[in-house]
Amino acid sequence: MIKQTPLFSKTDSLKFFRTLNKRVNDYFKENNIKKTGNWKLHMKTIIMFSIFLVPYFLILTISMPLWIHLLMTILIGIGMAGVGMNVMHDGNHGAYSSKPWLNKIMGGSMYILAGNVYNWQVQHNVLHHTYTNIHGHDEDLDAGRIIRFTEHAKWSPVHRFQQYYSIFLYGLLTFNWAITTDFRQMRRYIKRKLSYGEFPSPFKLWTTLVITKIIYFALWLILPMLLGIVWWEVLLGFFIMHYTAGLILSVVFQLAHVVEDIHHPQPDENGELENTWAVHQLYTTANFAPKNKIVNWYTGGLNHQIEHHIFPNISHIHYSKIGEIVKQTAMECNLPYYEFKTMRSAVYSHFKHLKEMGQKPAIA
Repeated sequence: MIKQTPLFSKTDSLKFFRTLNKRVNDYFKENNIKKTGNWKLHMKTIIMFSIFLVPYFLILTISMPLWIHLLMTILIGIGMAGVGMNVMHDGNHGAYSSKPWLNKIMGGSMYILAGNVYNWQVQHNVLHHTYTNIHGHDEDLDAGRIIRFTEHAKWSPVHRFQQYYSIFLYGLLTFNWAITTDFRQMRRYIKRKLSYGEFPSPFKLWTTLVITKIIYFALWLILPMLLGIVWWEVLLGFFIMHYTAGLILSVVFQLAHVVEDIHHPQPDENGELENTWAVHQLYTTANFAPKNKIVNWYTGGLNHQIEHHIFPNISHIHYSKIGEIVKQTAMECNLPYYEFKTMRSAVYSHFKHLKEMGQKPAIA
């Protein structure tokens, strides 16, 4: 059963977003820079695609020992996650370039990452960015019955151990994209008539999904076998590639929304939420390792989730700069700005939160 769509408060006595939006716009105007990507993002795109695809072509063209082959698949997985976080993500938010056609191409890299653009835009751009951390609406909180991310999810005795086994399940994220998730999501989203923009033709959506899946499996499974690589070696490498990418992406996603202190608000009896949309993002999102240049570069600025959630149409290469503006404005308005100084502390907080959510709830 689909729950009633939550309504955000229209009352913002602090005028937080109005003040913040003006300050951020002034920053771009005063520095005469575009909100989209620049040469730094273009260079990163080349690097990420190289990490992703060069090892694949080496596997296809050069005979190598199994252990080197498997190391190559790990490298492919690292590149796969890198393309997703840096290129695909900005492209599907319309933040990669001021040219719509270029955003569409870069967003379309989702297809070679085993996913589907329509599904991703609905789940991420529409559901996650609109209803962040609202159980029953933000599907990023839905891990089936096996992991309990929020106190609003049904508890099961197996959850007592989720802080131990969850990390092993995280690696299956993109593997599930490739096999089952896209088909289930598309059926569900079409039924609900959800879309990011104008609702497309269901026939076109299903046709695109089937054709892109056939091409994907042909490139990553059938072609290597036709070129002489043993079938079990191909399947093993395919799984390792996906497991590496899935583990990286899952951990990065969880550190922004499934940690201690972050809120998981629910609408009241009238279906209304306490805060406006922008303030809601502050309560439900956290940054991690904001000063770590390596983390910032590789994760595509997803460690600056607060800035990304409030300004999803601004390229991630600007988040470090506008982060200080967001933080200052939030503090002036006596609003929270959750931030972990290191990635290690965020990881610790995530698994501590999982342990807490794994305890049997007290009977009211």
